[in-house]
Amino acid sequence: MFENHLTMEDLGADKWPNIILWAAPVMFLLVFIEWGISLYQKKDTYDKKDFMAATTIGLVNVGISALLKVFTFGIALFCWNLVPWKIPATWWSFIACFFAIDFARYWAHRVAHEQRFWWATHITHHNSSKYNFSVSFRLGWTQHIKIIFFVPVMLMGFDPFVFFICHQIAVLYQFWIHTEYITKLPRPIEYFFTTPSHHRVHHASDAHYLDKNYGSTFIIWDRIFGTFMPEGERPNYGITKPVTSYNPIYLNFHEWADIVKDLRKAKNGTEVFQILFGKPGDEVIKNRELREREALEKPTENRASQAPRPILVSNENSLLKKED
Repeated sequence: MFENHLTMEDLGADKWPNIILWAAPVMFLLVFIEWGISLYQKKDTYDKKDFMAATTIGLVNVGISALLKVFTFGIALFCWNLVPWKIPATWWSFIACFFAIDFARYWAHRVAHEQRFWWATHITHHNSSKYNFSVSFRLGWTQHIKIIFFVPVMLMGFDPFVFFICHQIAVLYQFWIHTEYITKLPRPIEYFFTTPSHHRVHHASDAHYLDKNYGSTFIIWDRIFGTFMPEGERPNYGITKPVTSYNPIYLNFHEWADIVKDLRKAKNGTEVFQILFGKPGDEVIKNRELREREALEKPTENRASQAPRPILVSNENSLLKKED
């Protein structure tokens, strides 16, 4: 099976274009244009400390991506060599691969909101109360482990170069949907593609907006799987338990630290599993401790309610009655 397997050198992977790096100057230019417009209009769209935190997180993430590039695409190449079928690099394979990647991104994104372990890799992207182009830079430093969600796409037999280009375009698409300055687009676009309007709903901390609009490039997955919600009133951005720190390290690891604290208090394997893979807001330990406190308080209440009451002797006057 492996007689004709290829290496990254055979594919010339070192010469593959880094589209995101090329786009970085344009992205920063648009950030400053948006910031300038918000200042001119006296809108509270940007915060200097929040912007610096986002930029630092983004730059470190670029470095991590560069370090992991060989590993990530080594997996893609391994999958390419593993399967006996091959999809050639043609115009239609780019389209098919992009749809397959976006489908995988939908489920990776959804799981990252529905299971606390994966939420810890993603929360950094949501813990800002602002919503602007720079928020797209806030990608968690541990989010790279989500590569496992894309292994099925790699096993479909797409050329590694095709996967590489489609993956970069999918990531780059996320930039322009992080803004309040683009309102609603024509209906066909709003129906099929993820737009700023859809993604504003996704970044909301309002109860009725939570866990909606996971689509990366295509919103059709949300329409199909019942997680779509149109934008109504302006959302309140951020997470349900706001963070006040601008420290990039804290913003990346505060949820991981909370998970470790809860795991130390876990009493059994069931609680460990619930902490890691239950909903992020399940509060497994706090709810258990609350139940335990209530159980301890109940016997005291019962003893008070069952305390002996004075019994009146037949010839003893009741204190509730006036004497004649």
